[in-house]
Amino acid sequence: MRRKLFVALVFGLMVVPFLMGTATAKTLKIGSMSPLTGPYASDGTDIKNGVLTAIQVFEEAGGIPGYDKIELFPQDTACDPKQAVASANKLINLEVVGVIGAYCSSSTIPASETLAEEDIPMLTPASTNEMVTDRGLPYMFRLCGRDDDQAPAAAKFMKESLNAKTIFIIDDKTTYSQGLADGVKKASEAIGIEVLGHDHVNQGDKDFSAVLTKAKSINADILYMSLQGYSPGALMALQAKRMGVPSQIVTQDAMFQPKFMEVAKEAAEGIYLTYGFTDTTTPEYKAFEEIYVPKYGAIAAYATYAYDAATVLLKAIKATGSTDPAKLKAEIMKMDFDGVAKRIKFKENGDSGSTYIAFIIKDGKFVPYWHPEKGLLQK
Repeated sequence: MRRKLFVALVFGLMVVPFLMGTATAKTLKIGSMSPLTGPYASDGTDIKNGVLTAIQVFEEAGGIPGYDKIELFPQDTACDPKQAVASANKLINLEVVGVIGAYCSSSTIPASETLAEEDIPMLTPASTNEMVTDRGLPYMFRLCGRDDDQAPAAAKFMKESLNAKTIFIIDDKTTYSQGLADGVKKASEAIGIEVLGHDHVNQGDKDFSAVLTKAKSINADILYMSLQGYSPGALMALQAKRMGVPSQIVTQDAMFQPKFMEVAKEAAEGIYLTYGFTDTTTPEYKAFEEIYVPKYGAIAAYATYAYDAATVLLKAIKATGSTDPAKLKAEIMKMDFDGVAKRIKFKENGDSGSTYIAFIIKDGKFVPYWHPEKGLLQK
């Protein structure tokens, strides 16, 4: 009888900690939103992988006190506003404490309003349209730059470095691309570059012969491409070269993706584009590169910004010991540190500043070429 009681007692002592451990085990749930299917899937996957890298770094450093693990719940927006809202609602139901995303401004804007109803912080690594942070949402933060900074930087570059006098602009009517194109038109006119035309294509188009025939006929100094992702941009560059369009092509941050060169091939050479400057010699960048590249391959577009966005959120949770949105915001607004992509310090509206420079594609690589304050970086 005593033996049975002893066995029962030992078994009970073994089970109780197990049950207690199960009861107290907590998972910190983070959401991400980006296109994981469709023409922008590469960019969306870069964002997801950037977040996963930040989670890996935190977990290897001991994780977040009070949580057994950090789990990412990636959602596919496909750069579709309705799907983005559905993704936001799914993340709300999953009870995530914050969201990194989205990619397309046309997804981020409606999704952020849905998340705002539940006071869930959203940090975008890639959405550059001004309206992302200009609406006054209290828990909306942006790690990348703004298009009303990118546009005048592009115009200044074309005027000062390329001596442009005329420009022909093409966009694909998305919130991001048309907003940026309108900004480039306005900024160009303001500094004396004549806009000879501003035309549009449709998202998903693959044959650009009609608009490029027009561009060839107009023969502006600059053909400015403002398109949602690298895929249509690469196709347009290829077709422009084949058709003999004489204008110098200048484009924007969405083309900062190694696959742009893979698709456009030799047509990519000599194209200029604007993108945020990242110092790739810093210890922060080198540490990120060492972890990211062996696992995910070449660092593209917004992987670094996604990493920084996730780092901001996780640092805030760790510092406050809380997931309360108001406490997280207060902590985020105090931050001032060197991220991978840039120095991280937020303004009252949730922006973190723009660092746009011009790059040239040379020998299949993005090479820093011009700085708005320093002038030419390459001669």
